[in-house]
Amino acid sequence: MRQIYALLILCFLASFLGAAPATATPELWAKFWPDTDFSKSEVPFDEIRNGGVPKDGIPAIDNPSFIPVSEADHLKPTEPVIGVVVEGEAKAYPLQVLIWHEIVNDEIGGVPIAVTFCPLCNASLVFDRRITHPSRGNMILDFGTTGKLRHSDLIMYDRQTESWWQQFVGRAIIGELAGMELRMLPVRIESFARFRERMPSGQILVPNEKNFRRYGTNPYQQYDSAWQPFMYNGDLPENIPPLSRVVVADGRAWALDFLREEKRIETPDGLILEWEKGQNSALDAALIGEGVDIGNVTVRRRTETGYKDILYTVDFAFAHYAFHPETRIIVE
Repeated sequence: MRQIYALLILCFLASFLGAAPATATPELWAKFWPDTDFSKSEVPFDEIRNGGVPKDGIPAIDNPSFIPVSEADHLKPTEPVIGVVVEGEAKAYPLQVLIWHEIVNDEIGGVPIAVTFCPLCNASLVFDRRITHPSRGNMILDFGTTGKLRHSDLIMYDRQTESWWQQFVGRAIIGELAGMELRMLPVRIESFARFRERMPSGQILVPNEKNFRRYGTNPYQQYDSAWQPFMYNGDLPENIPPLSRVVVADGRAWALDFLREEKRIETPDGLILEWEKGQNSALDAALIGEGVDIGNVTVRRRTETGYKDILYTVDFAFAHYAFHPETRIIVE
């Protein structure tokens, strides 16, 4: 019953916020996207589905507001945040905000970044917004939401060319910039308490308008215990439930449940994965701060002088398999 309830909630959201989910064609899209060059595409158009919301129906945040970590008493210690540190500047982006906006266009340590979260794939990714185009030269892109999904993953668009970008891999798949990639930054998906402990002078993202959405609540209640992904009809991994989480780093993937059992995994080449309790799932309970404990993951590499954080992600197994079917998921 819980799984059925979760899917019903998602279908209701899609129908309430916009048109019913369905596939579409470039001819129809072009009426709403006149500046997008649909003659340039890296993916079959029939893989793209309407997610139930229009362009910018899930509004990105363009002028983010922050408060000192010491003042963020509205967050429970176990609530999940994306912790970003660049050139000594530290900011945390709570999923209780990102679940309603999915993209934050920001700058940290002099680097323009896009902080992104796709709830349907559990993908928390941060990108450098700078690219170098062969003919346009250096560009800083600003991103919004298309309202479209591919493999159940958020498709973003840049406002400079209206090219469409696949969030899960940070690559332009349709439009003038098709084939270009964004650099992904190493960040930590961690509890607020852990970010506060390691970055006591950090800043915390807060809504620009606190009553704009029901911040702190989860509109995808019980999604991560559903029996199948929402609006996904691709192949599924055979050795792991599709909505279980996987930790991906350095071209390898480990089941989160396996890491939870082991607590620590060290590879022969010096990669160290660690798990510790104390972080809520953002996609379980009605209130994010009451979600099931999925724990904190850190991934570091041993160096001659100590340890260094490296790029890692914690995603749903089906999404990892959809975009990286060649990477075996280690389950034991």
